[in-house]
Amino acid sequence: MNFSLDFSPLAPYWPVFLRGAWLTLRMTSVAVVAGVSVGIFVAFAKNSRNRILAQLCSAYIEVVRNTPFLVQIFLLYFGLASLGVRMPTFAAATLAMVVNIAAYAAEIIRAGIDSVPRGQIEAAQCLGLSTWRIRWHVMLQPAIERVYPALTSQFLLMMQASAMASQISAEELTAIANTVQSDTFRSLETYIVVALLYLVLAVLVKLIAYAVGETIFKRRRTLRRAAAHGRRSAVNDPPGTAPLVHTPYVHAAVRLRARTGGRVS
Repeated sequence: MNFSLDFSPLAPYWPVFLRGAWLTLRMTSVAVVAGVSVGIFVAFAKNSRNRILAQLCSAYIEVVRNTPFLVQIFLLYFGLASLGVRMPTFAAATLAMVVNIAAYAAEIIRAGIDSVPRGQIEAAQCLGLSTWRIRWHVMLQPAIERVYPALTSQFLLMMQASAMASQISAEELTAIANTVQSDTFRSLETYIVVALLYLVLAVLVKLIAYAVGETIFKRRRTLRRAAAHGRRSAVNDPPGTAPLVHTPYVHAAVRLRARTGGRVS
């Protein structure tokens, strides 16, 4: 069998590939932002004292997590069309992604909220903080920081699952690949290019998620600087001095020592 890879027939289609990759990235970005926002609300609602609301949120999560994503797309695109509600393919695919990622994000965020020590919440209540401030500063921010790697993984899975939108003719990357390979009859080369483009998109999503995490979670940067300072101090301190590398609040002690000229009571 004589076969050799030949990517030259795909050269005229590079603008088409890039347009499909851009649409995939747009769908993922909208789904992530909207889905996480809905997921935060669902996570708090599931833990609320309103039993009916909590049960509705639990039912929503279970239904979405236990049905195929492709079926969810078909329900929104074909099912609503049979009821007279017609949506563009981009809107239907993005809405299905939002519904899907919101359910998974809700469970991930709820697990993070449950990991917040009860004592911190009670201390905030004793200080007279409002319910909104307690939920935002004491519960939500630490929770998201803890589960952020899991959320990032979910973002990548959702970006890859967007390929199913090709089944309703959304012009994303996989749909473009199907069109190109049917025109050029170079299926292997076409899907190799598409796989590489998905890999590039995955790396881009990781970099964006990392940059967002570094911007939002300032405590991470503070702890890293404190750990680095502790390592340098361990090298310069006399033998037998215990390093403060693993002390979470070493940065506060360092600042206090600098202000008091080394006198820390």
